[in-house]
Amino acid sequence: MKISFKYISYFLLLVLGLSMTLTSCTDDLNVTPTDDDEFLSEAFFKDPESYKQVLAKLYAGLYVGGNDGDALPDISGLGGDFSSYLRLLFVTQEFPTDEAIVAWNDDGLPALNGQTWSPSNQFLYGIFSRAFYEISVANEFLRQTTDEKLNERGVDANLKAEIATFRAEARFLRAFSYYNLMDLFGNVPITTEADPVGLFYPVQKSRAEVFAFIESELKDMDSGLAASKTNEYGRVDKTAAKFLLAQIYLNAKVYIGTEKFNEAAVLCNEIITTSGYTFADVPYRYLFSADNNRNGAQSEFIFPVVSDGIAIRATGGGMSFILHASIGGKMNAGDQGMNGGWSGIRTRPEFVKLFPDETATGDKRGTFFTDGQTLDIANYGVFSNGYAVRKYTNLNSDGSAAQKTDIPDTDFPMFRLSDVYLMYAEATVRGAASGNLATATGYINKIRTRAGAATITSSDLNLNFILDERGRELFWECHRRTDLIRFGKFTGGSKIWQWKGGVKNGSGTDSYRDLMPIPSRTIQANPTLKQNTGYN
Repeated sequence: MKISFKYISYFLLLVLGLSMTLTSCTDDLNVTPTDDDEFLSEAFFKDPESYKQVLAKLYAGLYVGGNDGDALPDISGLGGDFSSYLRLLFVTQEFPTDEAIVAWNDDGLPALNGQTWSPSNQFLYGIFSRAFYEISVANEFLRQTTDEKLNERGVDANLKAEIATFRAEARFLRAFSYYNLMDLFGNVPITTEADPVGLFYPVQKSRAEVFAFIESELKDMDSGLAASKTNEYGRVDKTAAKFLLAQIYLNAKVYIGTEKFNEAAVLCNEIITTSGYTFADVPYRYLFSADNNRNGAQSEFIFPVVSDGIAIRATGGGMSFILHASIGGKMNAGDQGMNGGWSGIRTRPEFVKLFPDETATGDKRGTFFTDGQTLDIANYGVFSNGYAVRKYTNLNSDGSAAQKTDIPDTDFPMFRLSDVYLMYAEATVRGAASGNLATATGYINKIRTRAGAATITSSDLNLNFILDERGRELFWECHRRTDLIRFGKFTGGSKIWQWKGGVKNGSGTDSYRDLMPIPSRTIQANPTLKQNTGYN
């Protein structure tokens, strides 16, 4: 087992069916309670093991979707692995950019390919609802773990101390969901454990207010989170909170109109020099192999979303989706350690051209499959149009088989130290007073040396280079949309790629699309919500 608490979570997911009868504001956030009244009830918490079980459920919620079979879905209209948090985050962060394009014609996907979405897009409804579902679970866990509740149940001092750490982790996972909501949608409601349970209309907050809430939470929870590198693999610690705080500071000009590049640089420097996380001195491909939890890559994984072919039987969620959907055409699924492909995701020609060649010779990160594939995407609905990507694999780093071929073992690196290097470099180039250009250049060259790419000098380190390098290092890791917006190149006409704007050769798009629309189904459920500008 990669994490000792994991098996409990998946038992809950299968047996209890992700039920949520005590969630606050469920009707407004499209969370549908099931008929299970035990989970998160007072009786449930009589078992001392239950606290860790619910924490495990929160972590599992980042990977696994809602209910399958006869059980009601946890989110109305979003059953099964279709509603996997990681899957939906990948769809919304990658498909509208130059890094990815999908062949499928599901209602809403072509619109994401071309930045032509509307408030009725089901995938936007999915990520909005999934993030709020995670928030709802976290809120109820926090209600059930107050000192008053624990004292009433006679919880002993040792368990209370452990639960205090659980609470900090739940708050982090809640803040992570609010970060994604703020990043994608801007103005969203804020609900906490202090809000009433049951039907009420949560008040929509401005993006700046959501930013302030996340910032305050991340700073406040520092005392409760486990010290850096002391928690179980797969669980967050103080460094994860610093990373997320640095991330919102790096994007602060977008979110609140105020630059906080120096604050970002200071946090990045702390992570690099004092956290204990270290740059993985292994081949780049090890970071995305089935054994990336133990092959040396894990030294730089600050926040992985854990996968396991045996323990996590999510056929279409998380990494199962990313790997299956990226296999098609003449690709041999076995070469990726999988049992087949879904002929879905490729990359666009403009992204391929960020690399010195198409064979990973001049940069080992350029893991493209070209046999039978055209660089040009004349028809995005045909998998052979556009180069396929082999970044992730369900084979171990020595080439041996993973546990299963239908569900991968490969963990998803949500936060890793290489990104901290890149954030530090960008903040420095953008004028962070605490940044050092020579130090930043050294960090970039560590990344490039591992990739087998040519090193650079400080004079090469400009914003255009950093955006391209972030793409080369972090592609398909759910960063591209946010990065392009921060650099002013997501919408508009300053950066064009095929099928941007819904046309083959690409076109500029309206700047209001830097924000996604509040889903129309959500507004119908909570009429106090106001739509984002441009989507009325």
